[in-house]
Amino acid sequence: MDISIHTTFLPHDDPAAALAFYRDALGFEVRNDVEYGGLHWITVGPAGQPGTSIVLAPPGADPGITDDERRTISEMMAKGTYATVVLATPDLDAVFDRMQAADGVEVVQEPTDQPWGVRDCAFRDPSGNHVRINEQR
Repeated sequence: MDISIHTTFLPHDDPAAALAFYRDALGFEVRNDVEYGGLHWITVGPAGQPGTSIVLAPPGADPGITDDERRTISEMMAKGTYATVVLATPDLDAVFDRMQAADGVEVVQEPTDQPWGVRDCAFRDPSGNHVRINEQR
C-alpha cells in the first residue's frame, strides 16, 4: 500500500502573524489563501514538495463544534497545548539560526540530542502551536 501525508491542519488566530512565521521565518511557500464568511484559511508548504501542505485554519471552524468546544480550543491554543507538527531538515542548526533571528518567533528548545536518538529543536508559532524540527541523519 502506498500512502503519504498530503495535508494536515493547524489552527491559527491571526493570519498576518501565521504568514510571518510559516512563510517569512520558516520559508514555506503560500499555496492558497482563502477568506470566506469572515474566516481565513492559508495553505503553506515546503518549496519543492508540492504534495505536502499545512492548512492554517480558523480554530473551531467546523460547524459541528459547540461554543464550549471552541472556547476550550482557544484556551488550549493560548497555553500551547492544542496542536503539534513535527518537521525535519538535514541542517537543524541553519534552520534554528534562521528561526531564532526572525521577529516574533518563540524558542521552546534549542537544538538538543534527545535520549531516544533524535536531535531536534522546538518553537511555538504565534497561535501557540508546538513546532518541533528533527534533524535528518
